[in-house]
Amino acid sequence: MAALGKDISSLSQPFNLKIDVQVTMSDGVALSTDIYMPKDGGPFPALLLRTIYDNQTEKLIEMAKIFVNRGYAVVLQDCRGRCDSDGKWEPYVNEAQDGHDTQEWIGDQDWCDGNIGTFGTSYVGFTQSVTAPLRSKYLKALVPTVSQQDNFGHFYVDGALQLHVAINFINMAGRTMQRGSRNAMNSEEFYRRLPLVSAMDDIVDLPFYREVIKHSTFDEFWKSYSMRYKYEEIESPAYIVSGWYDNLVHEAFKLYKGWSTKSRRSESRNLSKLLIGGWSHSNIGTSEPFGTIGFGESAGMDFAEEQLRWFDRRLKGVQNGIDEEPPINIFVMGDNKFRFENEWPLARTEYTRYYLHSQGEANSLNGNGSLSIVPPQDESPDRYTYDPNNPIYTLGGQIMAIPMTVSGPWDRREVERRDDVLVYTTSILDQDIEVTGPVSLSLHIMSSAEDTDFTGTLIDVYPDDKAIIICEGLLRCRYRNSIEEPSLMEPGTVYELTVDMWETSNVFKSGHQIRLEVSSSNFP
Repeated sequence: MAALGKDISSLSQPFNLKIDVQVTMSDGVALSTDIYMPKDGGPFPALLLRTIYDNQTEKLIEMAKIFVNRGYAVVLQDCRGRCDSDGKWEPYVNEAQDGHDTQEWIGDQDWCDGNIGTFGTSYVGFTQSVTAPLRSKYLKALVPTVSQQDNFGHFYVDGALQLHVAINFINMAGRTMQRGSRNAMNSEEFYRRLPLVSAMDDIVDLPFYREVIKHSTFDEFWKSYSMRYKYEEIESPAYIVSGWYDNLVHEAFKLYKGWSTKSRRSESRNLSKLLIGGWSHSNIGTSEPFGTIGFGESAGMDFAEEQLRWFDRRLKGVQNGIDEEPPINIFVMGDNKFRFENEWPLARTEYTRYYLHSQGEANSLNGNGSLSIVPPQDESPDRYTYDPNNPIYTLGGQIMAIPMTVSGPWDRREVERRDDVLVYTTSILDQDIEVTGPVSLSLHIMSSAEDTDFTGTLIDVYPDDKAIIICEGLLRCRYRNSIEEPSLMEPGTVYELTVDMWETSNVFKSGHQIRLEVSSSNFP
């Protein structure tokens, strides 16, 4: 039995509140849990959020108040080994069982009506998803926001380490977020430390980081808590949310595909939804400009209200029309508006090949590279020298916004002036061209190295020459055939590669140009 914390419901706040309730897990570890409930009535449907970022942050409390005002009990819990909770935090490992145990505890409380929904972003999105295959009888709906199918896809993109993601865990070495000390460090010097596996040892003892570096293939370390093999065990529908400039947007599409095609119940398959906005990892729902351009007021959404529409239907049975809407809602950049779709990729897609052209000198904006739907003839290959000591720094795109990098629709001309970046641009468009769906880059390459990376970046060139990043991808060559069994290249041998540039929706407007960058670096 869990011991209840101090009850301060007699005070003047418009809700009942219990702080630091000790909820005991199946292995005996107690997790600190705060409970917000409406003043009157009950029992209530409950909304659960389990966080590593402190359940007493102002943003979470404000969200709890919004949900309580709509008749929900809101449960905010510190994950195992974080903030006020007991136990040892092992990133991701215990979240499935702890989440399931907490759902079972909530469902048995006399203030809960037996219906539970979950919400939260980033790591907190993952703490929701991994509980679904355990099928608590109380879990009726999830909203995993900017979350992932598994962590191999989070830390490695087609075999290339996302160094900014791995090193971000320096913020979370102990029970709390060490943001202040992280901000005091020289980011550029820190990211350049070698060898990677011991780069953090003199700053913090973080075994998880070392394990991430050691496990560079999709092995049991990643498979043990991956979702990709567990969709068949899921019975509760999910509303999956991300943004075109979220570093986990590719994972969101994987989650939606798994949930909507493999869940064991037709209700879970048919009712699950996907929402992709013109957002990054940290600004879901907002219309505030970020990057070089903004998408206008139409990019904004009352995200709390959208979640409440979902929970009202799933947990309260309110007929509010959300089930009658098509399952996919995407923000179409360029036109700058949301649009419903019935499937992904869109059934009406016309897959179109654009070909790379040059006279062998596509290097930089000053080169002779071009892009068109006309197949190439007898043209010289393009060449560049990649120096790992002089990397191309990340500028915009699908990345968590951290020191030394910026996410979103940024102008890439600074990058495109480098000779180790190949640039291919169409002629000026005489009509709008919409690109909605998965984007990929096919290359025939030859390298002097046994292994290297290849990057592709899709660019919308504005009439004033701004080169705005739309989507991007990269591939570490040893993983060209398999993420489980890598194979090195033979120097001087030609290989055909496919670089997955993820998904997007953008209208290249008349008067604009479509551009592709190709290189071997996107650091960090």
